Parts: sequence; structure tokens; C-alpha cells
Amino acid sequence: MHTNMALRPSSNEPALPGRGDLGSIALLLDIDGTILDTAITPGSVVVSESLRWSLAQLQVKCGGALALVSGRLIRDIDNLFAPLRLPAIGGHGAEIRASADMPARARHADTIGEGLRRLVEAAAAVDPRVFIEDKASSLAIHYRLAPEIEQTLKSRIAAIVDGGTVQNLEILQGKAVIEIKSRHFSKGTAVSELMSNPPFAGRRPVFVGDDTTDVSVFQKLPSLGGVGYSVERPMPNANGMFRSPREVRGWLAALAGAKEAVGK
Repeated sequence: MHTNMALRPSSNEPALPGRGDLGSIALLLDIDGTILDTAITPGSVVVSESLRWSLAQLQVKCGGALALVSGRLIRDIDNLFAPLRLPAIGGHGAEIRASADMPARARHADTIGEGLRRLVEAAAAVDPRVFIEDKASSLAIHYRLAPEIEQTLKSRIAAIVDGGTVQNLEILQGKAVIEIKSRHFSKGTAVSELMSNPPFAGRRPVFVGDDTTDVSVFQKLPSLGGVGYSVERPMPNANGMFRSPREVRGWLAALAGAKEAVGK
């Protein structure tokens, strides 16, 4: 496996894990913009058969300690990667499934109220190309089709959250998406919980993420003895950087034992 597939900030940083590490690490992978190329809409992303093969092989080689960590709900993750079923953290930490043969469970009962939902819908009506993804525990406002209204939309959503009666809400700014969720859960706290459960317990977490929505995981990794890698841009507390999702797929294919780790 070629360790130069990821850019490390200095020679003092840990090397990118290779095949020999699979018995001792837990692979934690963000989805959109990390192992999948970003698409115009969440439903138009493409999962290649080669990626499914890599993930299936690595799930076995890691003793089941491979999880997808996403803002998507776990049911949507399952549909996207079907027939493959993996441990997962969904909804930015609102859901968790520590084992592929277990049902997903909610970590918190926090939901978005109807009043807040109506206000967000009104704000998003500024442009018909903006659409809202309702995850019950959060609202994602997607504007990739209308990038020119980014600042207007951000201002409107910020005003709603700042002036609302619902407490403990936060705004996550992603790639052409604004997400409103409770502060009571995050990807980082969910990863900490996941790492206390078998088959993840006792392993070193290796996380790959691409966006500000992954910051909470990068912040948690030092206390868990783990390492993290960003994609396309440096991230705080990341130990290195992949140049693209394709490069991440290539690394995963090499770990899985593909003859040609092309990362399609």
C-alpha cells in the first residue's frame, strides 16, 4: 500500500494505516465528499460496485469494526449501499448501530418542532431550487442548485435560530447545505459511544471526513487514541489529507486487497 496516497503535514505525523493494521484499527468513514463524490442532490450520488466490494472486504478484515459516519439517516445509508449493511452513525450522531446485525437506535429524542419547520420552509422559499431534507432530528437546507443565494439563505436561517424559542439548537454549515440540529448530539459524541462497544472497543479509530460537519469527530480522536484524515482541504486536528474522494477509494481498495487500487 502506497502511504503517499495521503498528504501528511510533517514527517512526525503517523503514517497512513496499511493492511497490517487492520487487526487493530476501527475504520470510521464519512460518506458524502469523502468516499463518494459530491453530487447536485443527496439522491444523485453514485456508489460503485468496486467501493461496495472494498467496504465488504474491509468489514471482514477489521473484524466488523468499520462504520459509516454520516449526516444521512441510517435507513438512507442502507438504501444507498444495499445490499451491503454496515455499522453506522446517522443523522450527525442522532442514530447509532454498532453492529451490522443490530437495529439502528436513536441516541436522543430531540426532534425539530413544527413551528421551526414552517419558518425554515418559508425562508427556503426564496428560491424554488432550494430544497429541505427533513430528518426529524434535523433539517438540511440544500442550495447547491442556487449557490448565488448562499449568504441570503444563511442570514435567514441564522435569524430563525437566533430568534426562536427552541433552545440548544446549532447550525452546521456544510458544502452547499445548512443543517439545523440539537446541540445534544454530534458525530463526535456518537463516535465516542461507538468506540466503547464491541467490535470497536479496544481498537484505534481511524477517521476520514471532509467537511465542517466532521469537526466534532476530529476533536474527539486524540482522547480516543485515534488519527484522522481530511479530504481535499486541511481540517483542524487532522493528521493528514487525501486529495479527493477518488484517492480515498483507492486507499480503501488497496487495504481490501484489490489487485488494482484505482478507486473508481
